[in-house]
Amino acid sequence: MLTTPRILIVDDEPDLLDLMELTLVKMGLETRRAASVSEAKKELAEARFDLCLTDMRLGDGNGLDVLRCIGENYPATPVAVITAFGNTQNAVEALKAGAFDYLSKPVALDQLRTLVKTALKVPEKSGGNTSSARPGELLGNSTAMLEIRAQIDKLARTLAPVHITGESGSGKELAARRIHVLGSRAAGPFVPVNCGAIPETLMESEFFGYKKGAFTGANEDREGFFQAANGGTLFLDEVADLPLSMQVKLLRAIQEKKVRKIGATQEETVDIRIISATHRKLAQMVEAGSFRQDLYYRLNVIELNMPSLRERRDDIPLLAEALIAKNNGDRKIRLAADAKKLLQTYAYPGNVRELENILERAMALAEGDVIEATELNLSPEPEISPNPDSSGSLPGNLQDHLDRIERDVLTKSLEQTRHNKTAAARLLGITFRSLRYRLERLGIE
Repeated sequence: MLTTPRILIVDDEPDLLDLMELTLVKMGLETRRAASVSEAKKELAEARFDLCLTDMRLGDGNGLDVLRCIGENYPATPVAVITAFGNTQNAVEALKAGAFDYLSKPVALDQLRTLVKTALKVPEKSGGNTSSARPGELLGNSTAMLEIRAQIDKLARTLAPVHITGESGSGKELAARRIHVLGSRAAGPFVPVNCGAIPETLMESEFFGYKKGAFTGANEDREGFFQAANGGTLFLDEVADLPLSMQVKLLRAIQEKKVRKIGATQEETVDIRIISATHRKLAQMVEAGSFRQDLYYRLNVIELNMPSLRERRDDIPLLAEALIAKNNGDRKIRLAADAKKLLQTYAYPGNVRELENILERAMALAEGDVIEATELNLSPEPEISPNPDSSGSLPGNLQDHLDRIERDVLTKSLEQTRHNKTAAARLLGITFRSLRYRLERLGIE
């Protein structure tokens, strides 16, 4: 038997209570109302709620008190907070404390309806075994990966912006996809965007779309990434590569939840969740002035740090078997015991992506159905000593010394990827443009 969802509304403004209650009742929902923290706790003790909407400023406390009470005693109930216009600090504080989402005053009824519809699809908190990799294919049973999947299960129940950090090739996009497919927006689109691969002159049209005739070559209306991700998740990979001019426009779109196509006179409302990622340190970029502090705080509400492959060596045999099975085709290839052992000793500067490259190369060169250790073609990673001269003397000209180190690293990466510059850039965790500049500067053909 289906039951009507029940919503608890907590606010000390009677007019706003009336407006939200009328809106929710028209949606076919049952509502209860409370004007204070104490009244909210009394209602929560008497009935089960599918969602709580609470103002941040209440006479006998604030929305965080309601949020903490629900988190401790009714964890299956999502909470959305209502904040004063422009008070993003309160919103961020609430999201970090576990709020599902937030609304700004004056409350826009279309945003209220969208939030409620999304919240009512939030999955129950899972108390089961988190060792399963599906959905999202984050393989591994190491302690690090079990903790990552447990964090993702929690993050999937909110709409809080998540910033995923970690080395290149460590699985940041897989983590973002898992957050999406486990959350309330699983039925919506997941739109990944590599911010470092878009020319600066095209960024605005790519993100926000354009109207026919807006510029030469605009022969038809086109949607941007924001519109394409409407109802789902927009994944901003390598967000650190965004130029400052685009950071300003992105910040406004995220704050207002509205975008305007190039050549349009009206803004369009978009309902998206933002997940961002980069292998670079955004906090350091903020200090250096190359990344906006306000956008940083907007994106980095909750941080998820992906471990490197070196930090979860126990997962390497499982990952290797999965990658071989993925690329096997009609052949039945397996790893010899000594090959598995050797794989667990390698440093993997390119993480899982590099492991896959190593295995693909070994499979192509293997003569039989068993990959031996010698066929992996691995050599120990060179260690760069902080003191280049064991005698303690200085290396001479510092720039020449750094150039020699950089030239050596670039050459080795090109050799390892068979001079595939795109793969070499990925392996080193830099953009293709950055790699090309470095090669030209050092005169490497």
